[in-house]
Amino acid sequence: MLGSMLAEAWAALIANRLRSGLTMLGMIIGVAAVILMLAIGSGVQGYIERQISSLGSNLIIVSSGAARSGGGFAQGIGTAPTLTLDDAEAIGALSSVVSAAPQTGFATQVVAGPENWLTQVVASTPAWFEVQDWFPEQGRAFTAMEERQAARVAVIGQTVADELFGANDPLGRRIRVRGTSFTVIGVLPVRGQGIGGVSRDDTIVLPLNSAQRQVQGPGAFRRSVRTVSLSVETQEAMPQTEEAIRQLLRRRHRLAPADADDFTITNITAVGDTFSQTTSAISLLLGAIGGISLLVGGIGIMNIMLVSVTERTREIGIRMAIGASRAAIRLQFMMEALVLSLAGCLAGVLFGTGAALVAGNFLPFPTVITASSVVISFLISAGIGIFFGWWPATRAARLSPIEALRS
Repeated sequence: MLGSMLAEAWAALIANRLRSGLTMLGMIIGVAAVILMLAIGSGVQGYIERQISSLGSNLIIVSSGAARSGGGFAQGIGTAPTLTLDDAEAIGALSSVVSAAPQTGFATQVVAGPENWLTQVVASTPAWFEVQDWFPEQGRAFTAMEERQAARVAVIGQTVADELFGANDPLGRRIRVRGTSFTVIGVLPVRGQGIGGVSRDDTIVLPLNSAQRQVQGPGAFRRSVRTVSLSVETQEAMPQTEEAIRQLLRRRHRLAPADADDFTITNITAVGDTFSQTTSAISLLLGAIGGISLLVGGIGIMNIMLVSVTERTREIGIRMAIGASRAAIRLQFMMEALVLSLAGCLAGVLFGTGAALVAGNFLPFPTVITASSVVISFLISAGIGIFFGWWPATRAARLSPIEALRS
């Protein structure tokens, strides 16, 4: 019986193709919008999580204070030399800290033979590679001995290798940084864009002593650093580690209780969690907007089913006259509303999936089509078909057979 009702419902919809298609349009747009928006939201969330994880495992960054100009305006975090190598060593000695890497940096033009390239120079210790979880793919990283002796060695990113050496092997080649020659001993694997869209592969890593003594000059060699990057044993230990670092640096810098911190602590994992929560909220909001389209589509189904009941009043009367029960009449019209909504849902799933795949080709991250979004769309569509089909079906079932035959 159910199969024959489904077949009859489909035949009734096919008999009015244009009207059925326009009615389904609201469902198609709603389902497609839900799938597309959730796919983009999931893609953004995954992209941010990958970018955060690429910065290092359980990473905390301590930045020096902000210098102030004559007018009292702050010049930005990291412009005042409030952190020292001794501070970095003290932070690294904390029990929950796996490794700590003091760091400074600057942008400069780098030359190799006839080629030159403007890039970002990072000056740090060998701990930088461990904290960043970013070890050379070719060659090796510089050692602690080379850093202490201010050896003229460098590890370069893939973008720098491509721009300065092209298809040639960069290992053993020389580059000049502000007139000082360095030998390339390693090439970092590709990391891609970081937060803010800046390429992480466009970088050169030099030993901290070498950069401060031989590149930045004697005036810069005051054992001061701009940041200290450190990795923590576990994510659960990060809040306690932040507080331990704050208390340690306040004691070392002799700050009074009323004094503000002359440094900034950034928990990269917490930042990533905030981004993820924000993108999740945005995804839900976008999905809700698509859900409004589904609601509009459901109202369209109710309207068209009411019209169908009015048009088929005599048919309903004949069915009742030959023995059809009110429950059977109600079920028949419910089946028509359900088929209409599910057909619109199927078309919307196909359209939304295709749109999400196309959108992934133009966005800086792949869209993620989840099975849950498809299942939710189907369930919502079925619910809308039942909910908005109930009243027209009940109205049809309540018709008097005699009055229906007279219409």
